[in-house]
This record gives sequence, structure tokens and C-alpha cells, in this order.
Amino acid sequence: MIVRIMGEGQVELADDHFTELNKLDDELLAEMESGDEAGFRRTLAALLDAVRRLGAPLPDDALEPSELILPAADATLAEVRDMLSDDGLIPG
Repeated sequence: MIVRIMGEGQVELADDHFTELNKLDDELLAEMESGDEAGFRRTLAALLDAVRRLGAPLPDDALEPSELILPAADATLAEVRDMLSDDGLIPG
């Protein structure tokens, strides 16, 4: 799956990494619902770090369609809330 982190670029992630990413996504959703700003910041950073660590970066000139778009590390709670679906940032 091709994942874009806004403002950074794209990475390709194998499907078997999504179990780990979905756990972080669930934590992020819970922190957003409770208004836990510090937890939100910490978990968003952990989620983006995991995507960077587990994914293979695509070249900057690659024009692949992104199947998943994640917010930038400095996104606000309100900005991320606008990006959410019923499943969180990561479907599944």
C-alpha cells in the first residue's frame, strides 16, 4: 500500500504492518475523543515514526496514487479530526 505523510512524501508499506499501525490508530482515536492533547501528540508521532520505519520511501519524482494519507507531524487535533473516518485514520 502506498501511504503519503502530508508534507513529507510517500512510502510503500506491506499489508502485514497494518496490525501494528491500527493499534496506534485506535489509541490516537481514543485520545482525540477524550481531548488528550499530550497523548494525541505522542501517539501521532509514534504512528508517523512507525510508518517511516516500516515503509520503503518512494523517490520524490514517483507519481504513485496514495491509498492512505496521514497528517503531518505538526497537524492540530482539529485538523486530524477532519481527516478521520469512522475507522480512524487507517481503515480496518
